[in-house]
Amino acid sequence: MAFLRSLGLTLLLFLSTSGVLAQLDSSSDESLGAPSGPSVTSRNTTYYNPILPGFYPDPSCIFLPSYENTFFCVSSSFNAIPGIPIHASKDLRNWKLVGHVLNRKEQLPRLAETNRSTSGIWAPTLRYHEKSKTFYVITTLVNDHLPQSDSSRWDNILFQSKDLYNPTAWSKATHFTFEGYDPDLYFEGGKTYLTAAHAWQVDPGIYQTQIDLDTGKIGEWKLIWEGTGGMAPEGPHIYKKDGWYYLLAAEGGTGLQHMVTIARSRNVDGPFENNPTNPVLTNANTTSYFQTIGHADLFQDGSGNWWSVALSTRAGPQYLNFPMVRETVLTPVTWKKGEWPVFSKIEGKMSGWAMPREDRSIRGAGQFVDDGDDIYESFFDSNGNLPAHFTYWRYPIPDYFTRGPRNILRLRPSSNNLTALNGNYAGPAGIALVSRRQSHTLFTYSVDVEWEASKQEEEIGVSAFLTQNHHIDLGVVMLPDSGGKLVPHFRYRGASYIPMPEPIVTPVPAEWNLSSDDSKAKLKLRLEIKASNMTHYAFSAGPVGAESLTKTIAVISNEGVSWGFTGVLLGVYSTSNGGEGNAEAYVSRWGYLPQGQYRD
Repeated sequence: MAFLRSLGLTLLLFLSTSGVLAQLDSSSDESLGAPSGPSVTSRNTTYYNPILPGFYPDPSCIFLPSYENTFFCVSSSFNAIPGIPIHASKDLRNWKLVGHVLNRKEQLPRLAETNRSTSGIWAPTLRYHEKSKTFYVITTLVNDHLPQSDSSRWDNILFQSKDLYNPTAWSKATHFTFEGYDPDLYFEGGKTYLTAAHAWQVDPGIYQTQIDLDTGKIGEWKLIWEGTGGMAPEGPHIYKKDGWYYLLAAEGGTGLQHMVTIARSRNVDGPFENNPTNPVLTNANTTSYFQTIGHADLFQDGSGNWWSVALSTRAGPQYLNFPMVRETVLTPVTWKKGEWPVFSKIEGKMSGWAMPREDRSIRGAGQFVDDGDDIYESFFDSNGNLPAHFTYWRYPIPDYFTRGPRNILRLRPSSNNLTALNGNYAGPAGIALVSRRQSHTLFTYSVDVEWEASKQEEEIGVSAFLTQNHHIDLGVVMLPDSGGKLVPHFRYRGASYIPMPEPIVTPVPAEWNLSSDDSKAKLKLRLEIKASNMTHYAFSAGPVGAESLTKTIAVISNEGVSWGFTGVLLGVYSTSNGGEGNAEAYVSRWGYLPQGQYRD
């Protein structure tokens, strides 16, 4: 999973899909068979991509009849916490967040210290072992600031659980050694085969060994395929069908030349022969809105039909405005006996195999991916937890996010702002940002904040946050006026590897300050980020209870947060900007209103 893209900085891109298919521990071809499932529609079904809109790259999916005929998918999370989100569906159209594999710091403490915004969790693979009734997720914690030749760059890890719906059932990480990434699991004959992509700048190729799932002990690695000649062969997945072992992979890097390729062999460890029609799935060199297609995975539904998930970017060949970056798409696959699979072209509106009838009766406390937010005061559940889809950048500092009066959110400032120490590292202080994913082209995100401040550079604000070095913020900040008196100001500023507009600083109207002490600010404001088209965000603010007075402070292109591996998070932050301030903010009326999805 690697790919160089330059936006003022040459960056190693990557990422892989680690395949998902419930596999039986069997040497029979039936290890990929799907038993009869729920009732389906009588004809091909129309559905829409992406099925997981927003920051959900490198999908890995399985279908489990034993779990109420449910499909499960995991995806990459990088530095976002909770990490490795799990989505479930019974009909392939309605997808619900049902948990996260990585949900406790004790599982993987090292994630708190990652350096670089492209570090963290790359390309998890989800597998289910029928005989042991165990879920396995295998992935890599990548220290992306280190060179590929440094073995400590690659921390390959494995999690397991007997209950996918219970966050605490997921184990701590079991570590194993490999100079590479994108690990995949395949079970057969009482053995577990581990296949992964070697660091491509060192020795490109797909390697394989066997692994003990409880200890992480591995055997000797063997090169089994070098790909078709495209850059960075990665994202391998092994499937067995009709006496053949099929090896699915990604090549070309995770940008505009991304593609899916496949090979097969009569033996699990090769030699593998290339499909003469490779690549089997790509939108490279087309005018399609859906670009960067790759890192695919294959699975069957309850009727035995084949499907593939992959990542894609809604950018068009211009590749300029794509703030949700890499998302999960779905396509039907025709796979006749003894032949190569044939993938349908990825588009926004699709016609696929007859799908199960619509069914939203899915367990789990999370929300469906297309849901909005309307959280007036009840931020915390009875256990003191914020909503499952709320997201932090690395592990949150508990003291920053606490229950306030009326069950609203009390937000305390970090000394770091959102760029933190250098745009890559945040140190032990972290950043005080709580967010949710942007999951629609058009939306309005807004919060009410109640805030009292008196020290210079104390700040509360909202952000379209991609990474520490790519974010667009509207803050309310204490700054001196022309006479040197500290008064609250609105301040737009942005960080990106591409040029951004200069900061905009304007005083908050004096009548909006409710403080009787002119040395302090006491504000009750509604802060808003709105995407009314596919290219720009509008940042606005106004007094609570007087929406007609709302002012638009800045309209900024989303090109500065259209970059890299992740996707935009929309959230509220608090910082002292390295100063002495400690002003708390109280957050209520958290809203996210979906207003449209562009698919072509």
